[in-house]
Amino acid sequence: MKYINVNVCNFNIFCKLAAVSRRGYLMTTSTFWSSAAASRPVVIRSNINIEIMWIGVAVRTCAKARRSGRSATSMPWALPSNLPWGRSSNRDVNNSSCSHMPTPGVSASSTHIARNGSPRGMFTSRLASNVAVSAAGPTITAPASVHADFPGAKLESLPWDHTFVKELPADPETRNTVRQVEGALFSFVSPTPPAGVPYLVSYSSQVARLVGLDPTECERPEFPLLMSGAAPLPGSRSYAACYGGHQFGSWAGQLGDGRAITLGEVVNPVSGQRWELQLKGAGKTPYSRRADGRAVLRSSLREYVCSEAMAALGVPTTRALSLVGTGEPVLRDMFYNGNARWEPGAVVCRVAPSFVRFGSFQLPVSRGAGEVGLVKLAADWVTKYHYPELAASPQPYLALLREVVHRTGRLVADWQALGFVHGVLNTDNMSILGLTIDYGPFGFLDKFDPDWTPNLTDASGRRYSYRNQPEAVQFNLIMLANALLAADLISREGAEETLGEYSKVLSESYNARMAAKLGLKEYDRALSHELMRLMYDDDADFTTTFRALCSVSSVEEEDEQRFQPGTSESVSQSGSGSRSMGLTAALSASLNGGQPLSPERLAAWRQWLQAYRAKLRAEGVPDSQRQAAQRAVCPKFIPRQHLLQWAIEAAEKGEYSELETLLEVLERPYDEQPDAPAKYSSPPPEEMVRPGVCMLSCSS
Repeated sequence: MKYINVNVCNFNIFCKLAAVSRRGYLMTTSTFWSSAAASRPVVIRSNINIEIMWIGVAVRTCAKARRSGRSATSMPWALPSNLPWGRSSNRDVNNSSCSHMPTPGVSASSTHIARNGSPRGMFTSRLASNVAVSAAGPTITAPASVHADFPGAKLESLPWDHTFVKELPADPETRNTVRQVEGALFSFVSPTPPAGVPYLVSYSSQVARLVGLDPTECERPEFPLLMSGAAPLPGSRSYAACYGGHQFGSWAGQLGDGRAITLGEVVNPVSGQRWELQLKGAGKTPYSRRADGRAVLRSSLREYVCSEAMAALGVPTTRALSLVGTGEPVLRDMFYNGNARWEPGAVVCRVAPSFVRFGSFQLPVSRGAGEVGLVKLAADWVTKYHYPELAASPQPYLALLREVVHRTGRLVADWQALGFVHGVLNTDNMSILGLTIDYGPFGFLDKFDPDWTPNLTDASGRRYSYRNQPEAVQFNLIMLANALLAADLISREGAEETLGEYSKVLSESYNARMAAKLGLKEYDRALSHELMRLMYDDDADFTTTFRALCSVSSVEEEDEQRFQPGTSESVSQSGSGSRSMGLTAALSASLNGGQPLSPERLAAWRQWLQAYRAKLRAEGVPDSQRQAAQRAVCPKFIPRQHLLQWAIEAAEKGEYSELETLLEVLERPYDEQPDAPAKYSSPPPEEMVRPGVCMLSCSS
């Protein structure tokens, strides 16, 4: 039997026992279950001592603890580095069948939006400079050649490659019936045409260019048919992937693409980049379980917008080519309370170099020796096409694990620094390429609350809250390592050492990002922690607070002169001259819902600002230079929940101007954009702070 021993910390345990730990981490061990190459599962343990990480978690003060009904001693503020998971029931979503009904306000000729964003590299982070990574359809004409200067291919002549389906084992069963699929990494399956008339809502010119498609092709009347699954895209070889996963820490067995159908891989002939095109919501697959394989406009619009917004923010992410309405309503129970309603159906075309997940490696080893060889096949394919530089390594599989660990650590640092909460960090939602993938009930922090989760299903346990994301991801990496170990691809010692690098990479990356957000050359832990404490106590808006700090001068007198009470700037930004005393107007407006602070709270902020200004003066960077650098990493615009909801409500009526404006603003999140309406950079109004907006379920 093989073991990986990993030290696990729990927040409550940490609060009670941290005093007995002399080395900064707990000596608590937890046992995880996986499966080895044998037919029986084995216990997989570990003995890595992973230091506690401090990932921007605020101290809970006694006063705030009393207001929240919790004891102060139950409010930890240091972030430990692993998490023992309790059991959670697995919920099948989308478990309804739909009948054809006309969708109000939409038609095949409905107005749609074309996105024309500035080019950004998929793996380029704005938060830190070191994050750069490495059958024919109806009315389709004859294939067109690709020009030498390549303005982009026609829909009929996309440069397909299809290495995944050519080189990896396929499901021999060709019937599209729900079943357990064994001995295969995918099943060939075709999209199920919707009963309605598909119509285009929006497309991304930038993503079209990424995949080598002429953006004007997205204007063709055939495009919504192809991107909804109503007609096959010429040259595609569609399939659904087979994988498993841990969901909320419990092994869920076979999962797979239940409503996502990959059309195949294309290689951009200019850049050489490989991209997979995948339709989410295009019908049932062998992995749909009790679901209908469809998706609604609500969730599809959210994924479409956030995929592109995250790319503009500089966060590694899957992309989105198009959002298409199906003209077929879908029945969904958003709150799982028996109040299902018909919603407009939609399909989003997702794009990524690969959609291989951690769970792609886990499922084969869980089934024993007969399938464990699939792990090596999958790892070899991933290395060949996505990590070719690792092929020459003396230990290529360990090198693969290390690269995934490092990319994932940097990814989580991006999330934490931006206040992004994924919501469903199961192993089947973790990309082998270190991308943000599977946008479900995600969200960005409004009021700073480390315990916040946008996932209503997780509201009681908060296993995937902002605070717990680094630990949840670490658990997922351990499960990936377990799979590689069970397949005899890596050693226990190598796995332990490599997994231990996660906390280091995450901490260093996070610290660099937070230092940059504060305009500092080096991370100041005490200064950052005190800021988080203040932000928590005064219900600070996460995004606007950091943006406001970009306007703080190193000399207090300059700020007081610029933001004197009663001046037009002070009143316009804060709404009250008195509440700006000692604070810039922008910072004052970010705190306590924009209401005046008590004298005690104002004094606490002034004390912190004095220390902050002293640090700025000591580093000696001119204010104009430092502030410009801060604005380049502290976004003004993010896809907040209420902004997405306004776009959804309008789109469900067939009105897309709100979506268009939102997308335009989010293309340049770090720019000031003075002409952008204030609502796009403001916290949510009170009426939008409610379930269904700020918190969502997996029913999509």
